[in-house]
Amino acid sequence: GGYTIIKDYIRERERRGQEMFVPLAHPPGHAQADFGEAIVIIGGVEQKAHFFVMDLPHSDGCFVRAYPAATAEAWMDGHVHAFAFFGGVPLSVLYDNDRCLVSKILPDGTRKRATLFSALQSHYLFRDRYGRPGKGNDKGSVEGVVGYARRNFMVPIPRFASWEAFNADLEAQCHKRQNATLRGHKETIGERLQRDLAALRPLPGARLSFRVLASFVIVAVVALDIALAGAFAGLALDPVGVIRRPSGKVGVEIQANLFAHLFHRRHPRMTPRQTTRR
Repeated sequence: GGYTIIKDYIRERERRGQEMFVPLAHPPGHAQADFGEAIVIIGGVEQKAHFFVMDLPHSDGCFVRAYPAATAEAWMDGHVHAFAFFGGVPLSVLYDNDRCLVSKILPDGTRKRATLFSALQSHYLFRDRYGRPGKGNDKGSVEGVVGYARRNFMVPIPRFASWEAFNADLEAQCHKRQNATLRGHKETIGERLQRDLAALRPLPGARLSFRVLASFVIVAVVALDIALAGAFAGLALDPVGVIRRPSGKVGVEIQANLFAHLFHRRHPRMTPRQTTRR
């Protein structure tokens, strides 16, 4: 009767409205990035590691680096080391909408970048792309590598004297994985990676430095506004220099090598090759 007709109609509408997924062909030179978590023992202390992963989906080449916390500085530092590992900058990187990257999603869907991430993106000039909120499958490639790294790089529980030693081991395992041939492919990851590397943008001349220091607040300087220019008027900034300004028990370290070229372009009074302490 009429009730059955209506049920059939609704069922058909729901079937047509379901998400459909098709295999994706990933062009060379593009990346995805995310964080994962695992239990580790560093310096004899069992704790949670937050590991940054950058994946190149065309080749499945990956880079993994671990941190005590998934802070904004860890996100930025992970990018800097990943770009150095691959020897170039991806054309684009796909992310979720982590607060360390996105400060606000505007009504039209545009993302307002967080301050540190804006500095990173402006320096390396890659295109940032974002998945739909709550849709982890939009960046399924890197999600898969996060799981792979946890199962294969961090089981049994890693035990290292320091984070530096742990990260050296993770980098070595990323290199070793390039010898693998994944199911459905005839070439190794390393062989396919050559096409990815050929498509990357060259690294800029200056490398950003985001130091993760327990005793300092990390400040990445993008460009000096009028107020900051007044505060630092007459000071000389060096591309490899450091200005330290103590503030009680916690100091603020401003590394001039972050955006020295912007400093000198906008404030020619600031001359190179000198480090100033105040």
